[in-house]
Amino acid sequence: MSALTLELGRFVADLDLRQIPSQGCAIARAGIADCFGVLIAGARDPEIALVDRELGCAVGETLASLIPSGARRTPETAALINGVAAHVLDYDDVSLDGHPSAVLVPAILAQGEASRSSGAEMLTAYIAGFEVWAELLVREGVPLHRKGWHPTAVLGTVGAAAACAKLRGLDAKGAATAMAIAASMSSGLVANFGTMTKSFQVGRAAQSGVIAARLAQTGLTASLDALEHPAGLLMALSPDGKPQLDRPFSATSKEWHILGHGLNIKRYPICYATHRSIDAALDLVQRYDLNPRQVDRIHVSTGKTQLLMLRNSRPQTGLEAKFSMQFAMAAALVARNVGLRELTDDFVRRPDVQALFPRVSLEGTAAVKEGSNFAPFDAVEITTTEGETLQSGPVEYAKGSHERPLSRDELWAKFADCLGAEFPEAKKSRAFEKLMMFDRLNGPGDLVLQSV
Repeated sequence: MSALTLELGRFVADLDLRQIPSQGCAIARAGIADCFGVLIAGARDPEIALVDRELGCAVGETLASLIPSGARRTPETAALINGVAAHVLDYDDVSLDGHPSAVLVPAILAQGEASRSSGAEMLTAYIAGFEVWAELLVREGVPLHRKGWHPTAVLGTVGAAAACAKLRGLDAKGAATAMAIAASMSSGLVANFGTMTKSFQVGRAAQSGVIAARLAQTGLTASLDALEHPAGLLMALSPDGKPQLDRPFSATSKEWHILGHGLNIKRYPICYATHRSIDAALDLVQRYDLNPRQVDRIHVSTGKTQLLMLRNSRPQTGLEAKFSMQFAMAAALVARNVGLRELTDDFVRRPDVQALFPRVSLEGTAAVKEGSNFAPFDAVEITTTEGETLQSGPVEYAKGSHERPLSRDELWAKFADCLGAEFPEAKKSRAFEKLMMFDRLNGPGDLVLQSV
């Protein structure tokens, strides 16, 4: 059996920004910038005030900032609340079978502010957390979703602990201990998708990472094989009980997962399992200038794992609609867009939107794309009321994916939309430029000042 927990601890402790490929740093900067904008948009959601009211704590020697208000909370609480905000809209980036930045960025900003870390140190911590998360993921051949686990919440907790251990300057054993502690704090269920608890368990992953690193530094012990032990995290999570526990790990010869997996930046604030189908549907709607009255039925071909997440066939709220292929197709037809304005209770309940749900049929394949748990492609077929069949053809990559990335201008447009009219254009532009040069920041305070 490999000494995975200790080896990962050694990797985290020894990682230096100069070792990281420049393209990896560029990917991380884009993810951090995108997450920061999405977090600000999410901070307006009522769930954020609810969690802060019930769990917010501002008592302690060291405090960190909520974004964008600048209100002061303990680092653990700031990570929790900012983490919920980062994920509540389901507009955050996607990779590693989950949402890396929604966990890593809130944890890093909170711990970085408490530790007075520089931008370069925080960027290094982001890469450390991403690589640890990815290394755990690639040892499991079956999607964790199939056993009911929410990968963002269960693996993100360990990734966040690694990132915070890096910011605290823990040695190899200390970083390994932080990850081992976090392994016992990992939790999150697919069954709670479409409810407030989905974003809450993402915030908890960020919070747990901060707590685990703090406790490791103060001397709390944990098993230094907690990840790879036969009764450890990987085995406990595994759907078929066959994780690759003996797969060797070497920090000196490792592949850079951030280059291979990259980040998929979302164009739509809805479960990523719908995005290729939305691209396909919008293309048909625009190409043939379709309106709902012309559509008899819509057939979507996608993957079984994707359908497992899309549990709501007749959503009644914006939250439920985020996990509904039926809604995604209806919004594409009715609004010719699937954006923040469409993911509201009022829009979801509109009679013309609800009327389209029964016309959507879904077909799932067990085949998966290499290196992914999604189907090789999605496809949409629309049959008109006149009997004409319109086919999208296969859509392999969503716009905004690692393979079809957003341009800097497109990333900026999303960022500016997320911040909204309450922020002057000049302030939004300055914040975006700083985020895109994240490793040159003096610390998180530079960003907090830009967001108020």
